[in-house]
Amino acid sequence: MCPAWTPPRKCAARQTECRLLATACALALVAFAPPVKAGPAVGQFELKDLDAEPGNLEFQSQNAHSFGQPRRRIMRDTDGDLLFDDNSVARQRHALEMEATLTTFLRMRVGIEFEKERFEDVDDIAFANAFADLKLDEIAVELVAILNPVPENGGIGFGALAEFEHPIQAGDDLNSIVFGPIVEAKYGPWGAIGNLTFVHHFGNGARGGRQPERDQKWDLAYAAQLSYAVSESWLLALEGYGTFDRLGNSGTPGEERAAFGDHDLHRAGPLVYYTFSTGKRHGVSEARGLTGSEDDESGNAKGDDDDGMAVTLGVGMLFSLNDNTPDQTLKWSVEVEF
Repeated sequence: MCPAWTPPRKCAARQTECRLLATACALALVAFAPPVKAGPAVGQFELKDLDAEPGNLEFQSQNAHSFGQPRRRIMRDTDGDLLFDDNSVARQRHALEMEATLTTFLRMRVGIEFEKERFEDVDDIAFANAFADLKLDEIAVELVAILNPVPENGGIGFGALAEFEHPIQAGDDLNSIVFGPIVEAKYGPWGAIGNLTFVHHFGNGARGGRQPERDQKWDLAYAAQLSYAVSESWLLALEGYGTFDRLGNSGTPGEERAAFGDHDLHRAGPLVYYTFSTGKRHGVSEARGLTGSEDDESGNAKGDDDDGMAVTLGVGMLFSLNDNTPDQTLKWSVEVEF
C-alpha cells in the first residue's frame, strides 16, 4: 500500500516493482530447490499369496532390522561440492496393516510404515552414515486379485497385485505405484510363491507453484519363497527379495547416478513360521495355503470352523547377495487372522 499523499502514477509504479521483486524471489527459490530423488524401491519383505476366504480379517505386523550397512560413497563434483550416493538404507522398518478378504477373488489391505532411514541430504561428511529417528514414513493401499486359485489337491494358481504408496512428508519422497503378477504353487507339503512387480515413482510435493525436479523412474522388484510344511503348525522357508534399480534410462537421473551408478539390492535367507490357534481354527497348512482341506465323516471340510483366531509368528535372517545391500536383515512378523 502507498501513503495517501503519494501520486497515483508513482503508487502504481511502486506496486509493479514489488510484484516483480516477489516473482523474482519465488523463481529463485524454485531454481535452488533440491531435486526430489528416488533410491531403489525396498518392499516389506513379505510374500503376496492367493489365499482368499471371504469375510476374513487379518492384522499384520511386518518388521525388519538391518545390520552391517554399506558405507556411503562420497566424492566431489567438478565445482568441488560433495556428492553422496542415494542408495536406500534403513536400519529399522515396521509395517502395521489390516487386510480384508472381500470376495473369493479380491483382497484389500491398508497400512502404515515406520522407518529409521539414513539421512538423504547432508552437508557434512561426519553425518554421511548417520540415521534419522524412527518415524511414520508412508501410508499404503493394496489390492490383490485372485484370477486362478491354487487347486485344493495341488497345482498352480495366478493372480495380480496393485499397491499405491504415499509418503507422509510432502516433498521428501515420491509416490509409488506397484503392480505385477503373483504365481503360487503347492504339491503336498511343498509350496512356492513368486511376486514380480514394477515400481513407478511419481508426483508428491508441496501444492502450488512450480515443483522441483523429480526422478520419476521405474524399478523392477521381486519376492520369492520355497517352503515345506513340517506339520500343521511348523513351516520352513527359504525366501529372497530384491530390486533392480532403474529400468533402462527411465526417470531423470541426477549427478549421483552418473557418479555412483544404480543400486541393485538382493538378499535371501531361511525363515521359520509357527501357527497356533486360540480356538477351532486351521493350522499352518490352511493358513498358508500349502495343503488341501480334508472332509470329516459328516462331509464337512476340516478347518472350516471359524471360532477363535489363527496366529502366525515368523522369524528369520536374510543375507546380502551384493555390496549395496546390508550384510544381514533380521525379519520377523506377526499375523492374526480373525
